[in-house]
Amino acid sequence: MGLTAPTHHIGAAPGEFAKTVLMPGDPLRAKYIAETYLDDVKQINEIRCMYAYTGTYKGKPVSVMAHGIGSPSMAVHAYELYHLYDVENIIRVGTTGGLAPDLKLKDIIIAMGACYDTPYINQFHLSGTFSAIPSYQLLKKAVESAEKLGVPYRVGNVLSTDVFYPADDCQLKWKDMGILSVEMEIAALYIVAAAAGKNALGILTVSDHIVRGDKTTAQERQNSFTNMMEIALEMV
Repeated sequence: MGLTAPTHHIGAAPGEFAKTVLMPGDPLRAKYIAETYLDDVKQINEIRCMYAYTGTYKGKPVSVMAHGIGSPSMAVHAYELYHLYDVENIIRVGTTGGLAPDLKLKDIIIAMGACYDTPYINQFHLSGTFSAIPSYQLLKKAVESAEKLGVPYRVGNVLSTDVFYPADDCQLKWKDMGILSVEMEIAALYIVAAAAGKNALGILTVSDHIVRGDKTTAQERQNSFTNMMEIALEMV
């Protein structure tokens, strides 16, 4: 497509992103991660308030950038990071709505696969269905990181949906197939990464439980899901 950096969506200059980028949905969570965990931080993007920062964590370069809500927003930013900024690894650190009955608020899920209802895959004109899975290398690192930190975690499948307010209870049927939780971006990330030959992983914190109705506050979602952030940072 003849694209070059910077773009309409990312204002950073080439070379300003590290090889590994943590991507929360919330721009304020990106800001929190950068200010809380990174040294020598430089803000490198503020277009559309998708704040991005590069710094170091324990001496290693790492970037963090918000991706917004839903598959299209994730896909646009991930595509540009992989293809125009030479990023190798994207780790989504986000929230998810629990489906599995034994999940509790603030539990950690490492997404080893994502079912999806997004049509994003259709552009590739595949003759069958596509399994949206992460890089095994990153999956293994996440498990090792969680165990090193002593943080309980679940590894399993999630549902990536384009529908935040479903018209009926159709999403609940996924729990009978062993789906742990619902979110909106991981499948698109895994698809973009696969097409680019790059690495991706989703690490999620349960922010609410769709079946039971319990939920965390907006402030908790922004600032208190530190286990997820630390697992991802220890992978760098």
